[in-house]
Amino acid sequence: MSTSPRFDRAHTDDLMSFLTAGPSPYHAVAAAAERLEKAGFRQVLETDAWDGTVGGKYVLRGGAIIAWYVPEGAQAHTPFRIVGAHTDSPNLRVKPLPDTGSYGWRQIAVEVYGGTLLNTWLDRDLGIAGRLSLRDGSHRLVNVDRALLRVPQLAIHLDRQANDGLKLDRQKHMQPIWGLGDVEEGDLIRFLEQETGVGEGEVTGWDLMVHSIEPPAYLGRDRELVAGPRMDNLLSVHAGTAALAAVSGSPELEYIPVLAAFDHEENGSQSDTGAEGPLLGSVLERSVFARGGSYEDRARSFAGTVCLSSDTGHAVHPNYGERHDPTHHPRANGGPILKVNVNQRYATDGSGRALFAAACEKAGVPWQTFVSNNAMPCGTTIGPITAARHGIQTVDIGVAILSMHSARELCGADDPYLLANALTAFLES
Repeated sequence: MSTSPRFDRAHTDDLMSFLTAGPSPYHAVAAAAERLEKAGFRQVLETDAWDGTVGGKYVLRGGAIIAWYVPEGAQAHTPFRIVGAHTDSPNLRVKPLPDTGSYGWRQIAVEVYGGTLLNTWLDRDLGIAGRLSLRDGSHRLVNVDRALLRVPQLAIHLDRQANDGLKLDRQKHMQPIWGLGDVEEGDLIRFLEQETGVGEGEVTGWDLMVHSIEPPAYLGRDRELVAGPRMDNLLSVHAGTAALAAVSGSPELEYIPVLAAFDHEENGSQSDTGAEGPLLGSVLERSVFARGGSYEDRARSFAGTVCLSSDTGHAVHPNYGERHDPTHHPRANGGPILKVNVNQRYATDGSGRALFAAACEKAGVPWQTFVSNNAMPCGTTIGPITAARHGIQTVDIGVAILSMHSARELCGADDPYLLANALTAFLES
């Protein structure tokens, strides 16, 4: 029996605001934390002693957020229900010595992050965002969300073969311009200090990246599509945040609902804020121990825990249908997708399929299946990492999109709230 959906098109409207508010992983977790705060969650510091009190709590570490809700009556061995996601997206990131240029152009030196579709960053108006580290040990978020930089493409007159196969050198061709004149060492950081009101010379470290300033928009004759940046994977972070906030306070929770949104998925998850790091396991264990649990309670809790690893997947592309599996064609607005790969690039098995199907049935939402064409290498997610590192059952799901890893991606306008409803049913189950 399905329940009444909690989310509708207003969820997609809010997703568009969330995408705009999250030009970097640091901004994305701040936006998620703000929504959780409104739902009654409170931040706890990893350096403090934790208690076992009921209610919503969250931990921030860099570009990652782990949030959980301890219901009334939760025991030390109560299992968790986890929605996993990641906050980072492929883009161009600022190098340690950022000021460069030639031939009278001032440029910013960038490094390619993740599996970026390089050509999608050409001739776009770009802003710059990220985290500044100050001399006193504190951090300051910065977001210059206006036309500041541009990666100019070479004119067709100077590359007559461009339309027959554009080849971009990551080092030479992707450095954006941002002005005219001689290169001045420290120019970018002085500019950002002024933008944020920080005293000159106070910024001693930075984690900065560029982003397209074009806002998300509904697209199509009937506005049935959404185009926007960083859907991979802020769409899932947003849905997971909404689902966790929705179930918090429910008196009938049999599990402890959790949101785990990691950084650095796009380059392998190997960091202190990535899925292969110890963050999730540490938070879950401390939650068990704060409720008076033993190692045995921890083992019992993890044995009953399930994680839905939510990440975007591929909708069938109308211009490249042969690149997809001939019998699996996920479509926009067809509901969330179950991602399967028998070589464990995705963690789903038959038991996980049944669990996901039950959640979708309870939520009253349709769902689809994705599997890669055998002739194409399959991508992966945090799912197999989470399953292997923590020994917990994990199921890979997501929303089908086009233009994955582009500076601007495309999904069905209904799919974000269909996913959020499915995640809510999973956390409540």
